[in-house]
Amino acid sequence: QTVPEELQNGGGFGYVVAFRPLGTVSWMQTVVASPDAARYVFRNESLPPFSPYEVKVGVYNNKGEGSFSPVTVVYSAEEEPTRAPTTVLARSISASDVEVSWAPPWENQHKGRIQGYEVRCWRHDEKEENAKRIRTVGNQTSTKVSNLRGNALYHLAVRAYNTAGTGPSSAAVNVTTKKPLSRSCQTSPCQVFVQIYQAQPFYFIFFPRGSSQWNRESSTSVIETNKTSVELSLPFDEDYIIEIKPFSDGGDGSSSEQIRIPKISNAYARGSGSSTSSACTLSALSTIMISLTARSSL
Repeated sequence: QTVPEELQNGGGFGYVVAFRPLGTVSWMQTVVASPDAARYVFRNESLPPFSPYEVKVGVYNNKGEGSFSPVTVVYSAEEEPTRAPTTVLARSISASDVEVSWAPPWENQHKGRIQGYEVRCWRHDEKEENAKRIRTVGNQTSTKVSNLRGNALYHLAVRAYNTAGTGPSSAAVNVTTKKPLSRSCQTSPCQVFVQIYQAQPFYFIFFPRGSSQWNRESSTSVIETNKTSVELSLPFDEDYIIEIKPFSDGGDGSSSEQIRIPKISNAYARGSGSSTSSACTLSALSTIMISLTARSSL
């Protein structure tokens, strides 16, 4: 930063720039005669990229030299990396996420400091210049690419970067995201119709005891099945809420609407003539049948 005129204390004001390669003893000096100058460029064609230098700046006027600033370390400009990352691998972890990993360029085969890596990801029917770009920082050699389309072919490539720019790209690798799980659910007191798209009909069956939040969290039971119906034997004198959730390799689907099964009294079980409004009750033993109809649809 330049020195304000009121602090220059005389005419003939200017700057003395002193610098030396880091680790050396002798200072090189140059004079910048303009009091408004705020920069000095040292040119040396043999200077290696990103070379560290110690620098200090002093002042002078017609009466003599003033003090120097504290010493600071600056670097010459760097070159972009000249080698591409190697061993790029990609795998689908869900219908919308892909994990990609790579190895750094060989240290003895590239110039330029590496600040991080840039991952480019584009769908097979897209142009590469429109690729999604994700940047990592430092030595990180893996990342996750999210918000992708399910069951789609993607290309991924990685390149190193620094302040000078990005280096050459690795060869592209291909990965196909997992099939998505879509569904629409309709419920009636006894039957749930689940429509799924290109996924196996596996389901979670939930029957939490009671409807309060604390009871729901503490007493939820889970049944996993690949069948389209399940028989549940429930205790007497308790209400039940049943939910059905589909899942596949692409992830979990959302739950169906809640199906409430009213409690069955002991009196009804003994044949006292009491009635219940549940159309799902098959016998006085409080056994119910939940039927699921799954059908593929394009």
